[in-house]
Amino acid sequence: MEKLQFYTNSVFDLLRQRQDPLADQAVTALVQDPSLITEINNWKVIPEVMPFNYPIELKSFFEFYLEKQRDYSETHLRPAQDFFEEKGDLYLAMLGFYSLPYCYAFADGAQVLVRSNRILEQIGERLGETASFVLEIFRPGAFSTQDKAYLVCAKVRLIHAFSRYFILHYAKDWNLAFGQPVNQEDMLGTNLAFSHIVLRGLAKMGATPSEKQYESVLIYWKWIGELMGIETQFWPTTTKEAFELDKLIRKRHLKSSEAGQRLVNGLLHFYQKTIPDPVLNSQAEGILSFFLGQEASQALNLKPGIKVPGEILGLVFDYSGRKNFGGRKNYKALKKSLQSQQRDQFGKVLEIRLPELKRT
Repeated sequence: MEKLQFYTNSVFDLLRQRQDPLADQAVTALVQDPSLITEINNWKVIPEVMPFNYPIELKSFFEFYLEKQRDYSETHLRPAQDFFEEKGDLYLAMLGFYSLPYCYAFADGAQVLVRSNRILEQIGERLGETASFVLEIFRPGAFSTQDKAYLVCAKVRLIHAFSRYFILHYAKDWNLAFGQPVNQEDMLGTNLAFSHIVLRGLAKMGATPSEKQYESVLIYWKWIGELMGIETQFWPTTTKEAFELDKLIRKRHLKSSEAGQRLVNGLLHFYQKTIPDPVLNSQAEGILSFFLGQEASQALNLKPGIKVPGEILGLVFDYSGRKNFGGRKNYKALKKSLQSQQRDQFGKVLEIRLPELKRT
């Protein structure tokens, strides 16, 4: 309960002005020498010894990850990987049908997202990259060695820093009333959407996780948060804290915006074109509204949700998953299926890559 004392407007007003200095300094160095971006995109893992020609800001950034390996605890982190092994298909479904549109309903945070042309014009690729990110960080045994999972987290963290850099340097329409772009409050909220909101979605479908499973996922995303530059002293580790943090952020930022509505309309259009399951395809808007609830649905101008019990909707998602995986719903089958879908749709397996900058 002690952590709840920090969940106040005054504290979170300060968090809206704080970003991620370690990553921001690294991106400034990359902008000055874009050739290093290509090198990093070609890495398979973070090298144990940084190249001698890398600027100190970049070395410091990646050495942070080499040092974090010492903090890895299988006892604390493996339970969440086991949970994903069992529920991975539903977890990813909730990211697409609940977590992402939920983020769009928060007007100030949506202002960053809508300024990325890729999220509007290449939404399929962005969704695929998000799925690849989640698959990598939940891979059985991820983080137990200095492996690809650390590099993926480092790249996503740098992508956030690139967003901050380009908005602050080139977005003439950025309003400081939105807060600093990709600030600490928004990063906490996004982490919450990828954990607490996913679990709440499972509960709405009648697949309520146990208290132990719930807290194992929160512990896992605290670890991910540390790797993503989030100030995790504010991160919840109990269901009560997660509920109160979400409640605070909702009160502060859930409201209608043109940015949020553009984002959710793009998401719906993509789903209606690409989801093969006719039930999920035809009822996409209603399903989003069902999970989001009345307040968030109204903020995004979505029609009321489908009028069926959540348990029935859970059966639909479960049946869709079983069709894809032939009854073998585990991590290996999920990854194989998603990579096959990506090859069919994009001609390649999608990976997290830093934005390549034009050399001047």
